[in-house]
Amino acid sequence: MQTKTFHEDVFYKHFRPFRHDKSEFDIWGGLGLKTFGHDLQLARSFPTEYVWSVLDGSYGPDQWIAPGIHFVNRVCYLLTEVPHDWANVEFRVHHGLKSLTSIGLKRRLGTLRKILYPA
Repeated sequence: MQTKTFHEDVFYKHFRPFRHDKSEFDIWGGLGLKTFGHDLQLARSFPTEYVWSVLDGSYGPDQWIAPGIHFVNRVCYLLTEVPHDWANVEFRVHHGLKSLTSIGLKRRLGTLRKILYPA
């Protein structure tokens, strides 16, 4: 099955990342956990279906949010309120300030829900 790519706005709206109260650093808008030390241990102690990796892209300045703990090209880890259940999805974080329109976000959320919760 091919990985489906979504805009980062869809990730924030559906999975609801949060700042862990024991995080030692303020990265990725306050939501990220560093990839070493105490923050790494926090990420590893959480159920894996609630942990995401922010990754540097191979080409260009964009970054990606992918399910699970990755070690190659990792920037930080994110914890979410909603599990990913290892869905074959990823989220593109555009280098420029580009957001979806409200109707675009609604449509993409619908597509994501069909992938996550098939009938």
